[in-house]
Amino acid sequence: MLLTARSSVLGVARDFSVSIVTSEDEVLAAAEGFPIHVWGSNLQTACMRKNHPDFKEGDAYIHNDPYDGNSHAADHTLLVPVFFEGEHFFTTAVKAHQADTGNSLPTTYMAQAADVYQEGSLIFPAVKVQENYKDIDDIIRMCRRRIRVPDQWYGDFLAGIGAARIGERSLKKFVDKYGKDTVRSFVREWLDYSERRCIEAIKKLPKGKLEANQSHDPIEPWVPDGIPVNVKIDIDPDEAIVTVDLRDNIDCIDAGLNLTECTSTMAAAHGVLSCLGHDLPTNAGIMRRIKVLLRENCIVGIPKFPHSCSVATTNLTDIIVNVTQSSFAELEEGQGYAHSNYCNSAAAGVASGKDWRRGGEPYINQMFLMGGGGPASSETDGMHYLFVAVGAGLLYRDSIEIDEQRFPILVQKMQLMEDSTGHGRRRGGQGTEVVMGPRKDAIHILHVCNGLESAPIGVRGGTSSKLGENVRIDKDGKEHPSPAVMVCDLEQGELLRARDQGGGGYGPPVEREPERVLKDVENHIVSEEIARSVYGVAIAGSRKDDTLKIDFDATEELRTKMVT
Repeated sequence: MLLTARSSVLGVARDFSVSIVTSEDEVLAAAEGFPIHVWGSNLQTACMRKNHPDFKEGDAYIHNDPYDGNSHAADHTLLVPVFFEGEHFFTTAVKAHQADTGNSLPTTYMAQAADVYQEGSLIFPAVKVQENYKDIDDIIRMCRRRIRVPDQWYGDFLAGIGAARIGERSLKKFVDKYGKDTVRSFVREWLDYSERRCIEAIKKLPKGKLEANQSHDPIEPWVPDGIPVNVKIDIDPDEAIVTVDLRDNIDCIDAGLNLTECTSTMAAAHGVLSCLGHDLPTNAGIMRRIKVLLRENCIVGIPKFPHSCSVATTNLTDIIVNVTQSSFAELEEGQGYAHSNYCNSAAAGVASGKDWRRGGEPYINQMFLMGGGGPASSETDGMHYLFVAVGAGLLYRDSIEIDEQRFPILVQKMQLMEDSTGHGRRRGGQGTEVVMGPRKDAIHILHVCNGLESAPIGVRGGTSSKLGENVRIDKDGKEHPSPAVMVCDLEQGELLRARDQGGGGYGPPVEREPERVLKDVENHIVSEEIARSVYGVAIAGSRKDDTLKIDFDATEELRTKMVT
């Protein structure tokens, strides 16, 4: 999939996932991919079987229906049922975020869509796209007619169906090698083993009931007061069950921010799983011990048609992940995480226009030029490039050189920002600043953002990070801050400055080892001023002549005053 995809959102940023689902609609295995992508594939295979009870070998189905198992309409999933000697054993699932899906505006994140009709995306509820291993041309023609830059879409379709078919051939060989009975036994035991591993992890947790909330930034005119998200967590180590309740939230709204059953479930599960250890198998066995309670017609639940779910993979999902994993920090020292970046900045917007270098040929693509700092834990500093929580650190930043070759843009700056992190005994990862603009003809950028008015919080004495921002800089250098929902045309000579956020800190900053603070100063992660005022570490010497060192006497005096 990676080597053959045509759009950079797939072939560079890797915004796709591949998984193997059992004949009973349980995720059996997944390659490296986002939890928010992978875990819905079982709901999609169930939809395939429901709508096509007579499915057979050689079939393939395209599925992007947010009301029946998918994440959001922009994620096209190709499903291939795998048969051996006439018996259905598995389904391969390849889910890929498209550069365009036919929305009424050139974006795949359309917060301003009042409903699915205004959104305009083509919706495929497990529609057959291949039979007897051959394309059904009616579906291909429909997509090519409605989707912008159709050759790019078709190239990505070929990459996805090719990957799914490779999985099919490999699984046939797998069953042939070990035999049907052995494979059936392995599937049962692998999922049961994974469940036992999850039970062991939950039994190590303290018993507790947690409740927390966080609000999404206001978005005019749709949600002028913001969107509060309430999360209730019941940790029962005796029964080895963790329950996350998302039912106490507002109804679906007339905007594209509503989540789907898939994304609501997996945002909550992701927050729990991140606190259970780093080596649990990624399959349906571990999900047997995590219960997520949803209600219908809830903004973070099961959407009611025709409410739009265009932005269902980010924004509110990032809040759920962060609120869930930070709540675990309330249990005791050593548990949970701080918040990570939730400013999906305009450097991750959808850019479109015409390329004068190629005779005015149209282009459209989701950019991934931003960074986003990860959360601190009790043991480790946050990673510098997490993107956002639901990306789980697995999205790849675009190559500036490749983007500049493929699209008529010029990136003037991409840098990690000093003092952008949340501080603590363990600090968050740094935020990223990107400055970019058109080379000649105008660039149209559409985007929806959070984190312009709310910052990732720290836990157990750690501090929050800084706010994000999106600013258009006109030809005269005057700055024009952009709202959360940005519709921006950059003319030649204009620039866009996008700043995302660092992650929150964990524990009191004065407990951070002075040697770590010195290294952070040397690496321009924190300034000497912050080292002194926040961490209580006095730095002597000069960066200019590479003589920075810790003044231990002054540091002891500073920290004594700060603690008392």
